[in-house]
Amino acid sequence: MAYGGLKPETLKRLRELGEELDGGDPKRRRQPANDRPISGTRLIREYQGVEHCVTVYHDSYEYQGRPYKSLSAIARAITGTRWNGLIFFGLKSQRAAR
Repeated sequence: MAYGGLKPETLKRLRELGEELDGGDPKRRRQPANDRPISGTRLIREYQGVEHCVTVYHDSYEYQGRPYKSLSAIARAITGTRWNGLIFFGLKSQRAAR
């Protein structure tokens, strides 16, 4: 870096904070941070004049009182066709998916 970079104490603290967040699991570090909404988030999507609400949980989703493993499964239940759930609920643009 042009200005010498970060102090060793700062780098150490950043590593410690990172391990607190991911538990030191290297696999978890490789997952994109934005591939799943935060637990407790409610996603609302209007489709064909009907408002659909999904609640995000740690490892699943709930739609109309039923658990689902993916947003894509919920999008399919709503539309009857295959959808990328992130795109259907507006969490990812179609352009970014290409």
